[in-house]
Amino acid sequence: MFAALKPRRWAACLLVYPSRAFSASNSFYASSMAAAETVGAETGLYGFDVLKTPKGFRRFVDEAIQKSGELVTYVSRLPPSMEIIRAMDEISDTVCSVIDSAELCRNTHPDREYVEEANKASMRINEYLHFLNTNGSLYTAIVKAESEGVLHTEEAQRAAHALRVDFENGGIHLSDDKLQRVNQLNVEIARLGNKFNENIMFDPGFVDIFPASRIPKNMQYHFDAIYRPISTASNEISKVGDTRREKGYKIPTDSSTLSSILKWVSDAEVRKQAYIKGNSTPRANLIVLDKLIGARHELAQIMGCKSYAEFAIRPNMAASPDVALSFLLNLSKSVRCKADEEFNIIQEFKRQYLNQRGADLEPWDEAYFTGMMKSSAYGIESSVLSSYFSLSGCLEGLKVLVQALFGATFYQVPMAPGESWHPDVVKLSLHHPQEGDLGFLYLDLYSRKGKYPGCAHFAVRGGRRASETEYQLPVVALVCNFVGSPLSSTSRLNHFDVETLFHEFGHALHSLLSRTDYQHFSGTRVVLDIAEIPSNLFEYYAWDYRVLKTFARHETTGDAIPEMLVKAMNDSRKRFSATELQRQIFYSLIDLNLFGAQNNDSMDTVSMVADLKRQHTSWNHVEGTHWHTRFSHLINYGAGYYSYLYARCFAATIWWDICHEDPLSPDTGTALREKFLKHGGAKDPVNLLKDFIGDGILSCNGGSIPDASSLCREMDL
Repeated sequence: MFAALKPRRWAACLLVYPSRAFSASNSFYASSMAAAETVGAETGLYGFDVLKTPKGFRRFVDEAIQKSGELVTYVSRLPPSMEIIRAMDEISDTVCSVIDSAELCRNTHPDREYVEEANKASMRINEYLHFLNTNGSLYTAIVKAESEGVLHTEEAQRAAHALRVDFENGGIHLSDDKLQRVNQLNVEIARLGNKFNENIMFDPGFVDIFPASRIPKNMQYHFDAIYRPISTASNEISKVGDTRREKGYKIPTDSSTLSSILKWVSDAEVRKQAYIKGNSTPRANLIVLDKLIGARHELAQIMGCKSYAEFAIRPNMAASPDVALSFLLNLSKSVRCKADEEFNIIQEFKRQYLNQRGADLEPWDEAYFTGMMKSSAYGIESSVLSSYFSLSGCLEGLKVLVQALFGATFYQVPMAPGESWHPDVVKLSLHHPQEGDLGFLYLDLYSRKGKYPGCAHFAVRGGRRASETEYQLPVVALVCNFVGSPLSSTSRLNHFDVETLFHEFGHALHSLLSRTDYQHFSGTRVVLDIAEIPSNLFEYYAWDYRVLKTFARHETTGDAIPEMLVKAMNDSRKRFSATELQRQIFYSLIDLNLFGAQNNDSMDTVSMVADLKRQHTSWNHVEGTHWHTRFSHLINYGAGYYSYLYARCFAATIWWDICHEDPLSPDTGTALREKFLKHGGAKDPVNLLKDFIGDGILSCNGGSIPDASSLCREMDL
């Protein structure tokens, strides 16, 4: 089954940089746009000639279906051989080109007609995927190729096994009535997932705050003003007509706004109201989640599994929910003592700050008081810190990093007319002096109306061996929403943005540096348990002074960032790290337990989440709240969120054992590339990591778990 065709988009944003010199971001973009105007023949979006107009997506789908159909016929006539795997990977590559292009287009293109046609193309090609995934001749060909010993490379054997398992996970081996039910359930699961995310988007929740003075002045412009009849206690009066009214603000409680309210608003009652509303919205998702749990559970049982968690985890390194749960519980036990200490420290600070010895620490207090404590202890002003992180400088830093580690350089590549979707977009080539071009990267870094709101890594084309002498180079796009424009020389990032940039840079390198025979395994097309390792690893580079001093320079003086400032940043980062780790463990346990229960008929998800919070965090559960109804990773991961913590542990081991001594040395880069990045998903992940980090991966009850000792030492646990 062609499950791996689905685009891999990672939630965090990013990346990189212009060509040889980044002295000024505006001059780079200007030269890029000028080059685009003079380059050769017109093409279509992303270099596909067929996408010169929005309706080109219709022909794109037609041609992909026609070519794939011819390949299906070809495969069905082949004897068991390596050629079967190659041809099926070509089918995958053909369909992926449509899926990935449509996904990027509908999230970034400013022309609504392009977006609408991309949506239609996505629906049509996914319908065609159903035909491929239930095609008996393809399944039979794979089974024979795998069983008759005709596959002569490890990667071909893994590809055959992965394709067969994907087919069977779609129910192709089942009786007709069971296969029909599996198809119905998969459609229902997709529908419920979309509904869950739509509810989050369209029902963020709102609280009305009066008087207006309860909201900091520097935040007020974000919100809509509202009015009510004047209260005698009010100090804020505004006349509307002849009626005296009190001014207030309607505050949305979507995740982003809620985070800002909890961090910056001093009024505890405002924080409380926002917290409760934000964590009890959308209520409709309680029913949606119940239905989703039920549908996934029924699907798993048809597939012979006790729970959906078992069905979802068995292809991963963990291999079973019990192994993943054991890992999480041990980590929870390790972090509990320090997390409790941090809780007590925050509570004592609140009591001293308010001069109230009996004041309890509430969940809506955490961000406000920890932010205040960090600022007081380390004296880090966000505006001072951001003055060292111009966007152009950060892009230059990524260029320096790649040159130092891998001996490769990013160069500007002129785009043909029609290739780009917006004037801000630039195209780069990752070039190695001996190996030539390694891959191509589109950068779409600036925020604009109608664009995908977060930061993401989009595939455009996977790498694969097209022939004995040709390699199809990978193409990816990095989409960010930084404030500013390419013609501005003052675009600055806060350090969270810098960390995000480096995170996504890890994903991009995974895609660009992989060299797999089949696009089925290209770059980030790996098992879930290792997908986030490169991104977590490169976050370390964003905190290391030896790296930061190569590019982080003051916007006025040009001085390198002071080492003491970087030390203060790192001390601040570690201050409440146990609390944050505990939170991620809690999220993982929610995900695992919701889809791990074997009898879902009477599950009360609110009670389950409340119990998990009491057992595995230091914080109270607030009655009436149900935060998990806006936890979209329940849709995206589905019993797999634990893998984020797997990646954190593996990344910590790699950093401390391999990178930390000299993070920019060619030897470090060679180890990263040759032992990990270049293999994508082509090698068994357990063997891959054992060869790379040795004892950093452990056996556990038929599965594998990371050794958490490096992460625990790093956090002083």
